Amino acid sequence: MTHTQTLKSNDNRPEDLKYTILPLPPEKDAQNDIEIELYARFMRHLRMVPNSREEIKVLSAIQFTADMMDLRDDLVAKILVDLGLRAVRKAFPAAYLEHVDKSLLRSGFELGGPDAATLDLKSYWDAKGEDKFAAFRRDYPVAEIPVTT
Repeated sequence: MTHTQTLKSNDNRPEDLKYTILPLPPEKDAQNDIEIELYARFMRHLRMVPNSREEIKVLSAIQFTADMMDLRDDLVAKILVDLGLRAVRKAFPAAYLEHVDKSLLRSGFELGGPDAATLDLKSYWDAKGEDKFAAFRRDYPVAEIPVTT
């Protein structure tokens, strides 16, 4: 007779509303020194962000890590996604979201197409109910300047 064990977490939210999966540390070798430092700075700053919303904490930690290491926000986000970071779309910088949306419009065999981590992130977003057509709705608000004569 088999029975399944149900575990309860301490945050009192249903399992389907939990939406942030933190990355795993990279394997130690000589080529991953930047990834190890990036991971350590991200995880260290993630604990220190004074906000209760997880997407704001993740975005702030990505931006802080990019500033401290003098890297672009989208590159830091890509490395963290490759290490296993999964979060809602609001938790990622706009430049990274643009990269993901453009790569998802291509097939996996084309140059500039999505890699395995991007496809996994997209399936994670789909499972969480994110907008499946966000790549087609890329309109940015433009500040309107009143015209005076």
